[in-house]
Amino acid sequence: MRIDVHTHVVPPAWEDWAAKYGGGRWPRLVQRDACRATIMTGDQFFRDIDDRSWSPARRLEDMDRLGVDRQVLSPPPVMFCYWAEPKACRAFCRLQNEHVASIAAGAPARFAGMATVPLQDPTLAIDELRHARERLGLSAVEIGTCPGGRDFDDPALFAFFEACRDLDLAVLVHPATPLVGQERLTKYYFPLIVGNPLETALAVSKLIFGGVLERLPDLRICFAHGGGAFPFTLPRLDYGWSVRPEGPAAIPKPPREYARRIWFDSLTHSSASLRFIVEELGAARVLMGSDYPFDLGVADPVGFLAGAGLDDATRLAIEGGNASGFLR
Repeated sequence: MRIDVHTHVVPPAWEDWAAKYGGGRWPRLVQRDACRATIMTGDQFFRDIDDRSWSPARRLEDMDRLGVDRQVLSPPPVMFCYWAEPKACRAFCRLQNEHVASIAAGAPARFAGMATVPLQDPTLAIDELRHARERLGLSAVEIGTCPGGRDFDDPALFAFFEACRDLDLAVLVHPATPLVGQERLTKYYFPLIVGNPLETALAVSKLIFGGVLERLPDLRICFAHGGGAFPFTLPRLDYGWSVRPEGPAAIPKPPREYARRIWFDSLTHSSASLRFIVEELGAARVLMGSDYPFDLGVADPVGFLAGAGLDDATRLAIEGGNASGFLR
């Protein structure tokens, strides 16, 4: 079975959250016609989308054409809203989680769902996580790289990661608004093209050096976009750990030991980069991901893997076998 773990979905409509809860940055959907819409954040243009973002039927057409058996659905990061008042954000998360769960329930052989939670308030996030798992049947949760301004080594987030482990929920980490070097990323679409890989590399590094995987070795966590710049930073992290006292003071094993417990998706835009990740981190830790239906994704994830120069066993594992273990 070919499973795409990294795809995005939005509801076909939702009420005006700014009018209901206040705050000017809530995402809102402006329909252009039956097949086209624009996501606005307050009065600011964010992204044009089409019916692939909300129509299960349109998705199924593309999946059948591309040979994808199952998609895992998650919200685009603009929908996280970690800046918002936590209870208002929880309501927005509930709206999205119920929508994702309804699509998955309507075609359980073709779709699975990921929750989103108000992680600016870890206690509320854990409550919504439990609801998503126990009431809605969602098998994973998607989070941003620095939720509510907290890095993954922040002690306030540990209980959330522990709850994911205890509830047997997989975690997909997707870069949200890049914070690394933002004042230098104002042109050329660099916030997503350059900022996201940097943001992801820092998030993985904080997770490792913060001791989260030392304390929760069975946490199932995946980073989108092939882990961004992290796989190519890992040798330097390892070397720094070996020659500087700060690393061993934080974690007892070299960073590579923890990195090989993490999953990464295949969205690298480069066969050579994908092969490097497989060699460095192991074929069993790579999952097929496309970022469907957005323009910085890969249009044909199955075709990309077929042309990546991988042996058949590795390719088949990435296409779906690894995802079955990751999602249980």
